[in-house]
Amino acid sequence: MAAPELYRLTLDNGLRVVLAPDRTAPVVGVSVHYDVGFRSEPEGRTGFAHLFEHLMFQGSESLEKLAHFRHIQGSGGTFNGSTHPDYTDYFEVLPSAALERALFLEADRMRAPKLTRDNLANQIDVVKEEIRLNVLNRPYGGFPWILLPPVLYSTFPNAHNGYGDFTDLEQASLEDCAAFFDTYYAPANAVLTVAGDFEVDRARELIDKHFGDVPARPMPHRPSFAEPRPTTELRDTHTDPHAPLPALAVGYRMPDPVNELDGYLAHLVLAGVLADGDGSRLQQRLVHREPLVTDINAGAGLFGPFEARDPDTFSVTAIHAPDVTADRVLGALDEELDALASTPPDEQELAKVTARWSANLHSEHDRLVSRTLAFGAFELLYGDAALAYGVADRIAAVNPEQVAEAAKGLRPDSRAVLVVKPQEGDAQ
Repeated sequence: MAAPELYRLTLDNGLRVVLAPDRTAPVVGVSVHYDVGFRSEPEGRTGFAHLFEHLMFQGSESLEKLAHFRHIQGSGGTFNGSTHPDYTDYFEVLPSAALERALFLEADRMRAPKLTRDNLANQIDVVKEEIRLNVLNRPYGGFPWILLPPVLYSTFPNAHNGYGDFTDLEQASLEDCAAFFDTYYAPANAVLTVAGDFEVDRARELIDKHFGDVPARPMPHRPSFAEPRPTTELRDTHTDPHAPLPALAVGYRMPDPVNELDGYLAHLVLAGVLADGDGSRLQQRLVHREPLVTDINAGAGLFGPFEARDPDTFSVTAIHAPDVTADRVLGALDEELDALASTPPDEQELAKVTARWSANLHSEHDRLVSRTLAFGAFELLYGDAALAYGVADRIAAVNPEQVAEAAKGLRPDSRAVLVVKPQEGDAQ
C-alpha cells in the first residue's frame, strides 16, 4: 500500500505524537511506546520492565481493575502490550468511532496506574507462570534470547535475563514500581501513535484533551549500553532437561542499528542469504546436502530487527543429531561465511532475498496493528516514523559487496558459542 502522509507534533508535557491517517477502512490503531525495556531495568530486578508492563493493565486511579479490557472489547477492539530490549509498547485496534475511548484509556494509565500490593503479588505470580510455560518447562526454552547474551556480553544491561529471575521478581516492591513509573513513564519518554481512519484536526483535539494535562516529568537520562566487542571466542554449555536433540547458538556483534543503519541492513540481508528458505546456503548445505542439522536459522536481533539500539546481536541457531559435534557445524558455518566474504553473492541470489524482505515488510504493514507499532518504534528509536516505509527501499539497495563485508566481520575470534545439551538419560 502507499505510504500515508505523517503528521508529527509534541505536546507541552513532552509527549511526541505521530498521526498517520488512512481512510480505507473504518478502524483505527493507537499505540504508546515508552523508552524503557529490558536493558533499562535496575540490577537485582531482572524481569522488572516486563513485570511493569503487566501492572499497566491492572487499573488506574480512575478505573477499576479489568476496566481497560472491558472498554476495548466492548467496542469490538483488541489490545496488548509487549516488552523489548529498548522499549515497551501498548496498543489498541478498534472501530474508528471508538478513537476517543482508546486515547482516554492510554492517557489515564500514563497519568496514574493503580499500583497496589494485591496487583503486584498477582502479577508476579502471572509472570512466574509465564516463565514456567515459555522457558522452564518447554524444550529449548529461552534459546537463544535468554541463554546467549550472557555468553556474548559482560555488562548487566546486555547480559541479564529480561524475563526475570524468580527471586528478583519476588523481591520487587511497590516502592520499586513507583520509582520505575516516575522515572520511565513520563510523557517526554513516550511516543503516541494514531493510525487509520480519523480526521487529523479532530485527533489533535482529542489528544490535547486527554494527554495535554498529564503532568510533565523530566525525561530520564538514557545511558549508553556500549561495551567492547569480544577479542576471542567465548563458549558456554547449557543442559536442557526437555531438549530431545543438541542445539547450538552462535552470536556476533553487529553495526549500530541506528547510526550505522546500512551496515545493519546488510546483516539482515546476509541472514537471508544464509538461512532464509530452502534455497539458502546453510539450508542447502547443512540440511539437504550433508546433512548435519535438522533445523537452522540466522537473524539480526535476538527478538527480530528494529527493536534495539546498539549493541545488537546477529545469531545463527541450529538443532543437530547427537552424533554431530558442535565444532563440525561451526566449521561448516565458517566455511560458508568465508566463501561469502571472498566472493560476494551474485545479483540474482541477492534479489531473491531483498524481494522477500520487501514483500514481507509491505505485507506486515498492510495490517493496521503492525503499521501503528512500526511508526511508534521507528519514531522512538530513530526519530523518524517514516522509516517504517523507507526501510524496504534501503534493504533493496543493499549490494553484494556490502553483504560480503558483513560476512567478513563474523569471525570465529570474536563470537559467542552456546552449546545446548539434552539432559543425560532424557534424549531420545
